[in-house]
Amino acid sequence: MFHTINDAKRCAFWRLLRYLNESGSGHSPPLRRLGLAGPSVPSPVSNSVNLDTRLQALTDDLAPIDDLQERLSLVVDRARRCPPLPAETRVDAHRVLGCISAVWLTAELRDGRLHFHADADSPLVRGLVVFLADFFNDRPPAEIAASETDPLAALDLLKNLSPTRRNGLTAVRQRIRALALALA
Repeated sequence: MFHTINDAKRCAFWRLLRYLNESGSGHSPPLRRLGLAGPSVPSPVSNSVNLDTRLQALTDDLAPIDDLQERLSLVVDRARRCPPLPAETRVDAHRVLGCISAVWLTAELRDGRLHFHADADSPLVRGLVVFLADFFNDRPPAEIAASETDPLAALDLLKNLSPTRRNGLTAVRQRIRALALALA
């Protein structure tokens, strides 16, 4: 199927970018605006599929990347291309408690679907919280609130993180669920 493992990794990277850029979070500028043109691959998921299907598509697309640090690097690299939250939303009311790094998370309900925006002061944490926000983005609040899906754990992105970082990311996931419950 692929000529080399590098081709497989390159395709997985472009699928991840395409998936995250099509998630509609507002974080993700279109690929054209980024000046990126990856291989022509179909979008692994659409916003009409449930979270479990989204997770399976991401798992399949990232399977060729065995190195966990490389996977993490893809997620962090992608977040660098996303604009930061505006200063007016980086306030204590949007701060996620339980994180050592400063993390902000906002949500808005549009057309019966939640749209998350996240930011952090640490590049690694920022990559992971933007990934979480984009993963749960554009889904109905009831689906998010009921979901036990943990994309970071399923993709082994938590494996090499310190316990304090893992606890902070758990707090972010709990905040996403709490926002979904509040806006349901």
